[in-house]
Amino acid sequence: MTVDVPEEYVGVVTQLLALRKGRMEEMVNHGTGWVRMEYLVPARGLIGFRTEFLTETRGTGLIHHVFDRWEPWFGELRTRPTGALVADRSGTTAQFALMNLQERGTLFVGPGEDVYEGMVVGENARSEDLDVNAVREKHLTNIRSSTADVLVRLVPHRQHTLDTALEWLREDECVEVTPAAVRLRKLALDRNERVKLARRLRAERVGAG
Repeated sequence: MTVDVPEEYVGVVTQLLALRKGRMEEMVNHGTGWVRMEYLVPARGLIGFRTEFLTETRGTGLIHHVFDRWEPWFGELRTRPTGALVADRSGTTAQFALMNLQERGTLFVGPGEDVYEGMVVGENARSEDLDVNAVREKHLTNIRSSTADVLVRLVPHRQHTLDTALEWLREDECVEVTPAAVRLRKLALDRNERVKLARRLRAERVGAG
């Protein structure tokens, strides 16, 4: 892969590609403020890289890659440092529930959408997955709260395309495509089954290592 970036972005691009098992073969400073770097990168390490690259270089960087050769397995790639917010029950999303959940990360659904157990409804700010209730309604009482007039706004949710959904996936997740929507879900919808699957995948990684 050939990368052309302004000098100030060399460090961040180097870090991004190091996480994806990239090996720098050559770096040339043209003396014009631009630097060209040539890398050998596993093809699977390039999944989702373009979006990160354009974000970190403010849209100024250029990349071009072609297949070079086969090489031995480089090991596991963990390109997504965050976990998932996973719906723990079926129902219709409620604004009250989503307002509480947006403090934990980035939402993929808005109010009034149908969700089901095991569906990924957002990205957790932490590294682990978190089961959440996205359909909880606010209980009404006849007592007025002193904070009742405080307005909390719901941040617009992130809507995935097929490309961005595939970039976001981990090995225990999949993309569900319908004529009306692109949704993310866990391979195992039941919580207990997800725990068993996570243990099996960890055992397989240890065995492969």
